[in-house]
Formats: sequence, structure tokens, C-alpha cells
Amino acid sequence: MKFTEKISWLMGRVQRSLFPHLNECLPAPLTEQEKRLVSILEIVQVERHVPRTVARYRYPGRKPLDRQALARAFVAKALYRHPTTIDLHRALQSAANLRRICGFGGSDALPSEATFSRAFAAFAAGSLGNVVHDALVAEYLLHELVGHISRDSTAIVGREKPAKKAAKEPKPRRKRGRPAKGEQRESATLKRMDSQVHQTAEEAIGELPIVCDRGSKQNAKGYKTSWNGYKLHLDTNDIGLPISALVTSASLHDSQVAIPLIKLTSKKVTYLYDLMDAAYDAQRIEETSRKFGHVPITDRNGRGKEVVPMAPHEAERYKIRSCAERANSRLKEDFGASNVMVKGHSKVTLHLMLGVVVLFADQLLRLAG
Repeated sequence: MKFTEKISWLMGRVQRSLFPHLNECLPAPLTEQEKRLVSILEIVQVERHVPRTVARYRYPGRKPLDRQALARAFVAKALYRHPTTIDLHRALQSAANLRRICGFGGSDALPSEATFSRAFAAFAAGSLGNVVHDALVAEYLLHELVGHISRDSTAIVGREKPAKKAAKEPKPRRKRGRPAKGEQRESATLKRMDSQVHQTAEEAIGELPIVCDRGSKQNAKGYKTSWNGYKLHLDTNDIGLPISALVTSASLHDSQVAIPLIKLTSKKVTYLYDLMDAAYDAQRIEETSRKFGHVPITDRNGRGKEVVPMAPHEAERYKIRSCAERANSRLKEDFGASNVMVKGHSKVTLHLMLGVVVLFADQLLRLAG
């Protein structure tokens, strides 16, 4: 089934069968926002990636509650933009429809706030957000030809203290001239991008810094901004669907993530062009893009020299890159990326990836509408 046909079929089934059934079962008719939540949950299918119960648990102690309803609740948290788990818990207590949609019974059957927090930590440790996102991309885009991948990053403000930078050890001075007979000198350390060329995507991602620290970036108006926290790197297709996402330290330069993203996205979808701004202007990045069969179109970084402008056809294609900026903007304004209240890389990643997953589903709904 083709991409557009799959979306139309799914939305038709939800509107014709699911909405009438829910209106009969729920205490009150569905609101427009609740219909949107139901549609997104049907697209995301987060419960498929969560075991109903943990197979092994230690006695004494209570058996873990159903995690599927908790996972659906965290998807609702991203859509409803509840900043904390406490706010989500209060919303579930006060809204019977929301409680039933997520899979809970009455308000007395709702787990405690501590249970929600433990479940979130377990989902973060298992990379649930990444698993669900990869499944969505495979479901809807695996057999589609994608024209352009727009690559960009955005600042994520954290609630943690930035990690202290380790003091750099002074490098011993090397003797000038050729080495003496029998003398062995240490080889120069490879730069990160030189190493990434020969690594797999997973190996390269594993070496990226992920601690909370201080970052700075020049915004669209040319002003330098700084923040404590992280940086979200996103690959987006022509219609605003996020294909790959990585969360790194705020101080990491965008160019250090380009090669892993090219390799990661190339495994997920077949695409033609890489669209990147001047931060990604590096020979190794362009070589990797061409090696994987793509055409890189990069805004040039003059580095103090005169810049040769793009060819007219490249400049026209480069305009499509604005979809990456719109995706970052929607993540911050609509799906909680501007209000990160959790701490630690794994939890921050889950919080952001739930927003990415909801953005993916919401973009599909816009196409279907």
C-alpha cells in the first residue's frame, strides 16, 4: 500500500469505526483534542513496543503494573504539553475520557506518581522513544523515495548544572626535523570526522559527548545565544516528517554529528539530496554524502574569505531546508521540547523523542486532512 493510501485508510477506519465506538463507551463525547489524541495513539501504536508486564521480578514486592497504559499516557503528555509527571497525573485524575483513552479504569485504579516516574525511567533506559520512532519510519517510509533530507540542530535548555570541563593535558613538544634512526614517534591523533568515515553509525554515535554542558550558537538574526543543556540534531524530509534524531551535549558542533546522521538516515530511507547550512561545510561530510549516493547542497562557510554563491538550481532546492526549522519550531512550541523538566541524557532523550514521535504522527494527520 502506498504512503498516501495507507494514511487515508487508517484515518477512515479511525473516523468510521473507532470514534463512534468510543463515544458509546466513554462518559462524555470526544472533544476535538481527544479525537486528535486517539488518532495519534492509533498511528504511534506505542503499546506494541512495551511488554504488558515484566516477566521476571523479585519477591517480595508488588508485581509491575501494566506499562502499556503508562506509555500511552506519556504520549498524551507530549501532545497536551504537560511539563511534569505530576501535571500529567492530575490531568488523568480529573479527566475520565483521557484516563480511559490511555487505558486506565477509574481514578482509584490510577497508579501513583512514583509509579509513573519509575515507568518513565524504565522506558528511558530501554530507549522506548527511539524504538517507536524507528518503527514509524519503517512503517510509512521504508519503501518510499525521499527527495531531500534537511539537517539542522536546535538548543535544548536543561535543568542540570553543566558538567565541568576536564583540564586538557599539555601536549609534549615534538622535536623538529626527521626522527633519528630507531626513534619511534607517536602518530598524530585522528580527528573525530576522520574516524567517523570508517565507523558504523552506531560506533560513531557511541563516541559523541552526551553530558549536560554549556553551548552557544548564532541564531537566524546573527546574534550569539548561550544555554546550559543539550542539543537536538534532526533529519527531516520534504513534508516535515522527522527521520533521524540524536541528542548530544550542547557544546558539540553540528558538523560532528553530520556523518553519523547521514549513515543512520541512509539505513532507514532512500533519499537523494542532503541539505545543510554553513555549519556542515566540511570536505569529509560532502565525501560521505556522495559515498552513500546522495547529492550534498551546503551553504558555504567563507571562513573570512569571499563565498562563491550557489548555482540557481541548488539555491532553489536549498529553500526546501526551511522544513527542518519548522520541525524544530513545532517541537518546541507544540510538543514540549522547550520545557524539559527531567534530568539525565536518557530521560531527556525520551522526553524529546516522545515529542518527535507525536510530531511525526501529527504531520501524517495534516496530510490526511
